[in-house]
Amino acid sequence: MKYERSCGAVVYTVRDGQRLYLVEHTPSGKYVLPKGHVEAGETEQETALREIREETNLEVALDCSFREIAVYSPKPNVEKAVVFFLAQPLTWDLIPQPGEVVSLAWLPFEEAEPIMTYPAIREVLIKAEACLKRRSE
Repeated sequence: MKYERSCGAVVYTVRDGQRLYLVEHTPSGKYVLPKGHVEAGETEQETALREIREETNLEVALDCSFREIAVYSPKPNVEKAVVFFLAQPLTWDLIPQPGEVVSLAWLPFEEAEPIMTYPAIREVLIKAEACLKRRSE
């Protein structure tokens, strides 16, 4: 079994009173949240910021008070653990990373949640939505 470690974030914004989440559509047809492999010497936060920038072109502000881990198998004999934070964009010019991301979309929770390919990532999104709802009450 091969073990992989990645970091990313549930990137969200609020437009016209509606919370929207950034969803990636990959070349393999998967729907995921921005994330990627940890490089040597990087912290979890550095990895998340770098990967979001590489995959989406966005600079974001991380909220590390939200930290959830999704564990899943992206392919046979591979177990991946991904640390997710919350993040809000500081820039807005979305550019999908060639070869890694087909398209990017800002979707409301009701549309983003059911299309997540991996149940573990769907659970992270559900926890993020619950966290943000509590904070806004």
